[in-house]
Amino acid sequence: MTREEYIDSNITKIFHQWLGIVFLTAAILIILLSFLDYFVTKTNFETFLTYRFITSILFIMLYFANRQKKHRVYQTILLLLGTIIVSVMIELMVLKFGGYKSPYGIAIVLTIIYAIGFMPVSLYTGFIAAGIIYSIYLVPILLFDRISDIPYFISVNVFLLSIISFTLIWKYFNQNNLYNELGLQYDLDIERGKLKDYSSHLEDVVQDRTKELKKSETMLKTLYENANDGILITDTNGIIIDSNNLAVEMHGFDKDQLNGMTIELLALEDNKMLWAERLSRLIRGEALIYETEHYRKDGSTINLEISAKAIEIEGELMIQAILRDISEKKKLQGQLLHSQKMESVGTLAGGIAHDFNNILTSILGFTDLIMEDDEPKPETTSKLRVIESAARKGSTMVSKLLSFARKGTIEAVPFMINPVIRDTLEMLSRLIPGSVHIDLKLKENLPPAKGDINQIEQVLMNLIINAKDAMPNGGHITVETDVVELSPDSLNVGTDVRHGEYIKLSITDTGKGIPKEHISRIFEPFYTTKEIGKGTGLGLAMVYGIIKEHSGYINLNSRPGRGTTFDVYLPISTMPVGLGDKAQPTTVKKSIDRILVIDDEIPVLELIKQTLLRNGYDVTVFNNPVEGLDYYRSNMSRIGLVITDMVMPAMTGDEVISEVRGLNPDIKVIAITGFFEALSNISVDGFIKKPFQGSKLITTINEIIN
Repeated sequence: MTREEYIDSNITKIFHQWLGIVFLTAAILIILLSFLDYFVTKTNFETFLTYRFITSILFIMLYFANRQKKHRVYQTILLLLGTIIVSVMIELMVLKFGGYKSPYGIAIVLTIIYAIGFMPVSLYTGFIAAGIIYSIYLVPILLFDRISDIPYFISVNVFLLSIISFTLIWKYFNQNNLYNELGLQYDLDIERGKLKDYSSHLEDVVQDRTKELKKSETMLKTLYENANDGILITDTNGIIIDSNNLAVEMHGFDKDQLNGMTIELLALEDNKMLWAERLSRLIRGEALIYETEHYRKDGSTINLEISAKAIEIEGELMIQAILRDISEKKKLQGQLLHSQKMESVGTLAGGIAHDFNNILTSILGFTDLIMEDDEPKPETTSKLRVIESAARKGSTMVSKLLSFARKGTIEAVPFMINPVIRDTLEMLSRLIPGSVHIDLKLKENLPPAKGDINQIEQVLMNLIINAKDAMPNGGHITVETDVVELSPDSLNVGTDVRHGEYIKLSITDTGKGIPKEHISRIFEPFYTTKEIGKGTGLGLAMVYGIIKEHSGYINLNSRPGRGTTFDVYLPISTMPVGLGDKAQPTTVKKSIDRILVIDDEIPVLELIKQTLLRNGYDVTVFNNPVEGLDYYRSNMSRIGLVITDMVMPAMTGDEVISEVRGLNPDIKVIAITGFFEALSNISVDGFIKKPFQGSKLITTINEIIN
């Protein structure tokens, strides 16, 4: 709506309102003023009352006609009609009583003031209304009244014309004021509308911003409370101001308990000084990432990696600490380090065993030669037997080392575990005191396990003897078997477990248990918790090596003062018991040509040479594999058997075997080694495990040539 339209619309509304008021007021006043007629002219009272009733009725009709709320022209016509009606009524009274000198002439003035002054009509309409009123007053007087007092008549008309002029001037200024007021009101309405629109827009903006802020707060709160890491907010004194759900869960406290606590109370004693130093660095503006341990509510500890930084919120300095539980990571690191350490120790043990085997081979072999050739005195023979016995004990120790290092010989066959357990316990019955009771909980109808029965017996003997030693005052040993299914994360053994079913063998004692600080080293060779002189430290190392060689697992659970449990897991065999044995060859005596022997250890080489010569074999020996191969190339038609060590510095045994087999695929080959694994990628006709005696060498040769 334009300014002019707004002003015109409002004037129309005002005009309509005032017209209704004037019509209704006039209808009432015209009747009420009739009492003046009674005092002014009693003779005309009834006539004037009739005029008044007719005029009042007409005004009432005009009042109802005005309620139609039509356009302004319609309302202007109503105004002019009303002006004519009241002017006619007044003029009739004037003519009836007094003519141009009638006191009712004053009513013409009132009509002019009401019709022109109060009504919001245009100046043009005011002129028309004034002309109508004055004409209705003057013309009948001029036509029907006799004017005897000219000066008076003129003064009355001058007075009326002055009133008309004054009223029109008043109308002019009043109309301008009305227009200005309505224009100002229009401007105010426009500004008010703009302000309302702006206010509404501002409210919408505020509402949108509030929604965004609420959404942002909800999102941040959700991210904070559901973060994958724990979050603690502390003040510069380390007092916890706020904590998220995971931080509360990590420490086991309720949120109300954790908030208000100082981080220093959660830190282990060894870390309290470190925390004070770290807090000082954080306040200075450093960002820190460090590992630490915190106490939980139940007294246990949790390994944490903490990323901390000072942040400023509304002028207040706070510490934000992001906590990550690395307990599993630390456990895996420990398992990895343990596995690497065990592997390193196993490699070292294998290397020691190799050299020691060569020494023991020389001792045992030459002891046999002395006793066979020199016919020593009885006291010398006794001493040689002591040497031989000591060498054999050394050989047993080497076997244990090799079992730990997983470099021993394993003859895996299907077997039933329960009979092996019963046989082993029967063998150990004399070693178990009466104060130690053995309880068997063997599950029947177990599937066969796969492994070397002799080595499994060694495992059983070592674990049961250890359990007995842990109970010097007596107790119970429980031997239990079952079938279990394992998954990659079933056991804490330092490596992933192959999925599948296993025979589980558990040996539990009620002894003193193993202290926590010893558990991580319990399978290391030469490490023992027994008193000096009561253990070599190789028993559990051998057990560990044997179980690993069997592709199985061993797990340990121990609580000081409450006993220890060793759980052994052996793979289930897919073959039935009895199919693991190999058919024995038929013995047929055959002859052989020259034997070529290659070994880098001269004492072992000399032992083999003397043993073969004594048994009538033609033998040539080399301690250098390269020279030995050169000799073979030149004399391979005369050589029927090659005996070679598998571990040599210049050239490995499998390389030697590949060379000779490349020259003569039918050549017979015997491998000598303390490591059965050395034969995994090569085919040989015979194998002699170090340390060995001459009789074993001759027996193996006879088996090959027969």
